[in-house]
Amino acid sequence: MANFTLYHTDGCHLCEMADELLIAANASFVAKDIMHSEQLIELYQTSIPVVESHQGEKLFWPFDAEQLAQFIADNKE
Repeated sequence: MANFTLYHTDGCHLCEMADELLIAANASFVAKDIMHSEQLIELYQTSIPVVESHQGEKLFWPFDAEQLAQFIADNKE
């Protein structure tokens, strides 16, 4: 089971950067395209990419590798 969710949409270069940071951090995550849900569009359309932990904590862009690593460490199960 993934520990994190990356909210994104296709064609978003910031989302691609966030995806690369998560991969580099060896984080277990699933990517959810917000365009598949009206609720997600309403929540995140102006703030993607967003990383959400299994516990519901959120890390909003902009973030770098160090900030992501701290977020991951703070949200380990």
